[in-house]
Parts: sequence; C-alpha cells; structure tokens
Amino acid sequence: MATFRDYMSAFLYVLFPYNCLACGGVIEQGEETICSICRINFPRTNFHLDKENVLAQKFWGRTKIDYAISYVFFKKQNNVQSMLHYLKYKDAPEVGKLIGNWYGQELLENDFYKNFDIIIPVPLHPKKLRKRGYNQSACFGKGLAEVWEIPHLEHGLKKITNTKSQTKKSREERFNNMKKGFTVSNPEEIRGKSILLVDDVITTGATLEACANLLLESDAKTVSIATIAATQH
Repeated sequence: MATFRDYMSAFLYVLFPYNCLACGGVIEQGEETICSICRINFPRTNFHLDKENVLAQKFWGRTKIDYAISYVFFKKQNNVQSMLHYLKYKDAPEVGKLIGNWYGQELLENDFYKNFDIIIPVPLHPKKLRKRGYNQSACFGKGLAEVWEIPHLEHGLKKITNTKSQTKKSREERFNNMKKGFTVSNPEEIRGKSILLVDDVITTGATLEACANLLLESDAKTVSIATIAATQH
C-alpha cells in the first residue's frame, strides 16, 4: 500500500521532475541520476574481454599492469563528458558510485572481479579534496567495492604534491611531474595483494603509471587499472 510519503514524492516529481546528468532529459520516477536510455546506450569499451586491449597496450614498456579496463569511451560533447562534468565539478558524487555499481554488476557475470583483493583510488591532494569535498575516483571505487564485497582503501595512496593541470604537457613531462607526487599510506596493507587501481578518466596514463609503479615497488602482488572512461581517438 502506498504511503503518504510515496504520494508526496510522486507529487513533487510532477512539479519538479529530475533531469538526467548525462543527456539532460527528464528521467522517469524511480530512476537514479542517469536515465535508462543513457545507461543502455553508453559507448562501452568491453576491454575486460581482451587482456591485450588498446588501453593495456598504452602501458606496455612503462609499467607492469595485469589488467587495464574502462567502462565507457569518452568523447567531447557526448553524454559521457556531461556525466563526468557533473561528477567532478557539480557536486554530484553519487554519479561515481552509481557508475561503479553498474560496472561492478556487469563484471560479476564472468567472475572478473575475483582477480582483485582490494581497490585503491588515485588520490587527490588534500587542498583539492577540501575544495571539491570528495574524491570522484574514490566514489567510483566505492561503487565497485560495494557490489564485489571487497575492501576499498580510500586512503591507500596519498598525494603529496599539488600538481597543476598537465593537459598541455608531453607524456615524459607528465610522468616526471607525477612520479614523486604520491606515497603509500601503509605498505603492509598492500603487500602481496592484487590491487585494482581506479580513476575517473584516462588520457595519457601518466598518473596511473606513477601510482602503479609505486604500488609495485611497495610489494603489491599485481596491479590492475579500471577507469570510468577512456579517451577514444
């Protein structure tokens, strides 16, 4: 039987319908943040089906990565870009967790998640974290961990230098700028573990490369990478 709260929720939805944070259209009552049409039509990478996918190849000769996967492809002015803009800049951490839940559920189908012991997000510098209020990569990691029921070490890595935007730097400049910018919080937590390192978007991979090398140097058994999105050229 419907309650008074149910009726009020339906009434408010009629007056103030919610908009999808990916396409901007009105979402149906009961949908969460992103409409079903966008969820169905997201440009999925299916990288988990091919261990030697183009994302994994990006790291060949740079660091030892077990798996490299992304949920969707990122292109300018598509619904993925809009969704990520809300996640990073519009105070919408729920987007990251929701995408983590969705991706995690899809990866349950072939037991892919059994390759990992713990999840660690790429960290934000404390100054940026205070300004934003949350780490968007950690939101994604929490969504995965919730579905897979494995530990999520939100502070497994720390950012110790506050690097500026690196979009105009070369790959070598990005890596040199990054490699001394992180530290492992507690090496005992990762020693001998198969780690899934998560981030929101991968472009050159310099940040993930630096973090992966640091985890491997700290005696992680394996390091794999998962991101919400990967750029498509």
